[in-house]
Amino acid sequence: MRFYETSPEHDLTYSDVFLVPDRSAVSSRLDVSLAPGDGTAASIPIVAANMNSVTGKRLAATLARRGGLGVLPQDMHMDDLDAAIRWVKDQPVLFDTPVVFSPDDSVASALTRIPAVEGHGVVLEDSDGRFLGSVPALRLGTALPDARLGDLIHGSIAFLDAATLDTPRAAFDQLIAEDLDFAPVLKDGAIVGTLSRRSALRSTLYQPALDADGRLHVAAALGINGDVADKARALAAAGVDVLVLDTAHGHQDAMLRAIRAVADQNLGLPIVAGNVVTAVAVRDLVEAGANIIKVGVGPGAMCTTRMMTAVGRPQFSAVLESAAIARELGAHVWADGGVRYPRDVALALAAGAASVMVGSWFAGTIEAPGTLSADDSGRLFKESWGMASTRAVQQRFDNLDPYELARKTLFAEGISSSRIYLDPLRPSLEDLLDMITSGVRSSFTYAGAADLDEFHERALVGIQSAAGYEEGKALPVSW
Repeated sequence: MRFYETSPEHDLTYSDVFLVPDRSAVSSRLDVSLAPGDGTAASIPIVAANMNSVTGKRLAATLARRGGLGVLPQDMHMDDLDAAIRWVKDQPVLFDTPVVFSPDDSVASALTRIPAVEGHGVVLEDSDGRFLGSVPALRLGTALPDARLGDLIHGSIAFLDAATLDTPRAAFDQLIAEDLDFAPVLKDGAIVGTLSRRSALRSTLYQPALDADGRLHVAAALGINGDVADKARALAAAGVDVLVLDTAHGHQDAMLRAIRAVADQNLGLPIVAGNVVTAVAVRDLVEAGANIIKVGVGPGAMCTTRMMTAVGRPQFSAVLESAAIARELGAHVWADGGVRYPRDVALALAAGAASVMVGSWFAGTIEAPGTLSADDSGRLFKESWGMASTRAVQQRFDNLDPYELARKTLFAEGISSSRIYLDPLRPSLEDLLDMITSGVRSSFTYAGAADLDEFHERALVGIQSAAGYEEGKALPVSW
């Protein structure tokens, strides 16, 4: 990366900088490779943060299907974490994971998981797991809330036969031919997934992140306290692909001990550690055995660290410095936090990150954990909260006695409850991925970069005023 006719005199955020177009031989954004090359199987540089309100098993599976990586949070009990990893590994690669209900469930219950939008739907099974039919999500929006889902099935039952779906293009063509936007996929009479026109189309454009056995890739976080070596072995036995050692202040002795303890297990898995914001911290963590360093203190939407403690660093400069030293050491960097637009993702990559970790942006999606709720105006939202908040601390230490739990929560910081509204135009994680990756692909073409390594080298970055940043925003109304 090069600065354009300037040198920074202070640390920079993503809003402080912009990309300058350069001569390019890349003719199409579809000719660009976004693969991070960081030792994971990811084919796009997007990681879902290990936040309780962001990454559950469903979001992790959906993201892996499109080439990204979801990090299951360390606050899950080990039995639940083990089950979640194995669940992701059992999910279909070629088809979407079905959202299954009983025919006796109500429309209202279905709408807590699936909004009435095109391209989605629910599958009905009886108590023995036999397929009964499906209901497109748009149909849910026109039915009475207390109606039985089973009563919404009439006439012939539409479905696709997995045996006839040789390619994603064939699946798309079949959906068009049968005038279906959403359909279950059956194999020998049993449900194996669902498809929509858009998901079939996406399968022609994205490369899934898979393990050596052809199963979806998934990461899991573990803290730095307790027997981290034992936890790491248990997660590896469950089939996890990437281990993330995570704590708010990553440059501490306890982190270094935890990294060494996990590295000594020789599990053959990438070790991610963080969070840090300086070159010296990156060097210490890499020398302890980490392969990927998570960079970012305080830029997250749910984080109050900087306002509470004054600790942190503007994210663009933190990534820029950390990525430079990581590259020298043969390691990689994940930029964690502070992205609000696709431009921010592109700038994090320009600064040298291999991947960008997204949190609250993904919390307001269909696939995120939690249930859908509606405000007084009918707008749909999900709740999100910071991982240092009282709510998160209570979940993390729910096995403590009341006195110890009270001590832990006394000095909790961060936002305990925030409404993250679903974007009506992009309610799904995959909708956001389309927007992010298309923007980043275009950034590569403007820089004349065919892949991430070339983008790291060729990106030309300028520094702008607040007015310059505002000038780049589209106007919501006519002037």
